[in-house]
Amino acid sequence: MSYLFRLLRFVVLWTDFIVLTTIMYGLTFIPNIRHGRLYPLLFRMWSRLFVRALGVDLVLHEKNLKPLPGHYVMIANHPSIFEDIGIPALFDVVCLAKAEVRQWWIMGRIAAASGTIFVQRENRESRKAALDNIVAALNAGNNVALYPEGGCTGRRINPRFYYGAFEASLRTGLPIIPVLLHYEAQETFEWGNQTAWEKVKQIMRTPNHRANYIVHDAIYPDGFDNAQDYMDHVHQQYLKWQARYFD
Repeated sequence: MSYLFRLLRFVVLWTDFIVLTTIMYGLTFIPNIRHGRLYPLLFRMWSRLFVRALGVDLVLHEKNLKPLPGHYVMIANHPSIFEDIGIPALFDVVCLAKAEVRQWWIMGRIAAASGTIFVQRENRESRKAALDNIVAALNAGNNVALYPEGGCTGRRINPRFYYGAFEASLRTGLPIIPVLLHYEAQETFEWGNQTAWEKVKQIMRTPNHRANYIVHDAIYPDGFDNAQDYMDHVHQQYLKWQARYFD
C-alpha cells in the first residue's frame, strides 16, 4: 500500500468520522432523541467508523459452540479505552460507563444520547441505581454490556469481579455472554494514567493494530443460587481463557 493511498484513506476516514460526529452532536439537542431507534443505530455506525479511523483491525472470534441468544447481558474484561467503541461496533448493546465519561467534551453527549448508563464507581448508592437502570434497560428489551472488573485494571484479568452483571442476569433470567478482549499490542492499548486523547494517539501509532474479541458460549443463571457463586464461576472461566490466549 503506497504512502499516498494510506494518506488519502486516512483523510477520507477521518473526514467521514468528523462529519458524522458533528451530525450526532447536533442531534443530541433534540429532546428525547435517545428514546428512538435512530440514535442507537447511528451510534453503532459512529463506533465502527471511529474504529476504522483509528486503523484498528477489530476481529470477532466466535468460539461459541451453540447459537448465541438474542437478548443478553454482555460482559468483558476492560484493559483499554478502546472497548468503549469496540464493543458497540460489534454488538447491539447499551453500555455501562463511569460517570466521568458523561463530562467528556462532545463524546459525553453522544454517549448519553445513545442510552449509556453512567455510574460513580466509588459511590454505593450510584452503583445501586446503576444496577436498577441496567435491569430496567434489560426488561425494556435492550442488551446491556458492562465490565465486571470495575474499570480499566490492566492487561491481565482482575483478581476479583464485581457482582452487578450477575445480579442483573439473576433478576431478569437473561444469560451472560462473556467476551474476552485481547490486544496483541497490549502495552499500547492498555489504559494507564494517560488522558483519553493521549491514548487515542498512542493506539493510532502502534505497529500492531490487531484487536481480538473472543466470544464464548452464553452462561445461563439457572443453577446459581446467588450472584456470588455465579460471579465466581464466570471469573474462573476468564482466568482459564487468559491462560489459553494470553500466556
